[in-house]
Amino acid sequence: MRIATWNVNSIRSRIDRVEAFLDRHEVDVLAVQETKAKVDQLPTMGLEARGYDVAAVGYSQWNGVALISRVGLEQATVGFEGMPGWGEPTEAEARAVSAVAGGVRISSLYVPNGRKPDDPHYVYKLDWLARLRDAGQAWLGEQAALVGDWNICPTDDDVFDVTQFRNSTHVTPQERAAFQAILDSGWSEVTRKYAPGYTYWDYYRQRFERDRGLKIDFVLASPSLAERVKGAFIDREERAGAGASDHAPVVVDLED
Repeated sequence: MRIATWNVNSIRSRIDRVEAFLDRHEVDVLAVQETKAKVDQLPTMGLEARGYDVAAVGYSQWNGVALISRVGLEQATVGFEGMPGWGEPTEAEARAVSAVAGGVRISSLYVPNGRKPDDPHYVYKLDWLARLRDAGQAWLGEQAALVGDWNICPTDDDVFDVTQFRNSTHVTPQERAAFQAILDSGWSEVTRKYAPGYTYWDYYRQRFERDRGLKIDFVLASPSLAERVKGAFIDREERAGAGASDHAPVVVDLED
C-alpha cells in the first residue's frame, strides 16, 4: 500500500498535477492540504474516473484538506475531538479530515502557521497541536497515520539556514516541544529515515533552485503501522517547473 501527503496550494489550480502524480506513482491514498476550495468546488471528475473516492472539508478559499483514496474511505470524520477554532466569533477551520482507507485510519492535517511568536495565531497553533496529541491517543491502538503539513521544523537540520528564522515561527522551542510531545505519546515519524531533504521551498528568490528549503511535511505512524513501513521518498520533481506548488509530495510505502 502506498500513501502520500501533499500541500498542493490550491487543488483547482493544480488538479492536472495531482492526477498525473497519482498515475505516475500509483498512489493508493493521497492526503491533501491547502485545497483552498469548498467541498462542492473540488474538481473530482478526473479522480472519480480513475477510481478514487474523496473525503474533504473546505469552507472558503483558505485552508481545506482532503483524502483521495482508491482503496475505500470509511468512517470519514471532519476535525478531531477537542479541535480548537479560530477567529471572532470562534469557528472551526478546515484543517483536519480523517477516514479509514485500506484498513488504515489516515488523518490529513494542515497545522496552523502561527504567523509570529507574539501573535494570537501562535497560541492557537500550540493549542491545536496539544488537542491533536490528546485526540490521537484514541488511535494509537489502530493502524493509523497523522500526515500533512505540520508547519514545524523539528530540528535545525530541517532549515536551510536557521539563523534566518530566529524570532520566527516553525523553529521555536515551544513548537518543537509540541511536535515532540506527539511523538512521545506513542507516534513515530517514519519518513526521515528514508527520505532526507526538504519538502517546502518558498517561491521567493529561487529558493527551490538553490535548495534553500524547510522540512515541514511529515507522516506519523501508530506503533503497528510503523512496523509496516518499508520505504519513503520526496518527489522533488513536483516542486519543479511552471505552476508547481511550493511543497513537494512525501510518499510512504507499506508492507501489504
